[in-house]
Formats: sequence, structure tokens, C-alpha cells
Amino acid sequence: MSVVLWVLQGVLALAFAGAGLMKLTSERKVLVDKGQGWAAHATDGQVKLVGAAEVLGALGLVLPAALGIVPVLTPIAALALAATMIGAVVVHVRMGDAKGAVPAGVLAVLSLVVGIGRFLV
Repeated sequence: MSVVLWVLQGVLALAFAGAGLMKLTSERKVLVDKGQGWAAHATDGQVKLVGAAEVLGALGLVLPAALGIVPVLTPIAALALAATMIGAVVVHVRMGDAKGAVPAGVLAVLSLVVGIGRFLV
């Protein structure tokens, strides 16, 4: 079970770090042009905040458990990312973008698995 959780943590960390860095380094208009329609309804600050939360969450998925320094932060980071993705699902559904809600839903479920799994292991 521990190996599965580590693999999921690595995959999620890469996904969230990539998505977060894109939000932090790209202009909002560029994100909208790349298919992130929700960004058109958000401020620059909100987009950067989501990006920062994703990057910090990605670090939290791996570093505390890997370094053995306050490892309880790993499941907390996973559950926080799950909550973020549940919010993303709600935003996509409200915008009428059910197709865009699917990746966020998958990331939410995988983050929940890691969060619950790390609290139990």
C-alpha cells in the first residue's frame, strides 16, 4: 500500500506543480487561450493564488513524508488539494463545462485516496 501511495503522491505532485507553475508564470489571457476558461472570470490575483496553492500542495505531498519532518503535513496537503479540486469541479459545472470538470474530479479522488491512505498508514 505504501508503494502505491508514493506513486500516487509523485504523479499528483507533478500534475499540481505543473498546473500551478503554469498559473503562476502565465498571463490570465494566455490561460484562457489555452482552454482555461474559468480564468476569464477570475482576477489576476485569484489565478496566482490558485497557482501558489497548487505548487505548495505539490511540495506538501512529497517533502514532509520524504524528509520525515512533520509527516502529518502530507495527508493534510492531499486533503487540501482534494478540496481545491472539488471547488474546481463546482466552478466547471457552474460554467457549463462538464468536460473540464472530469480532470479536476479525478485529481480530487486521487488526492482523497492519498490523504486518507496516509492518515491510515
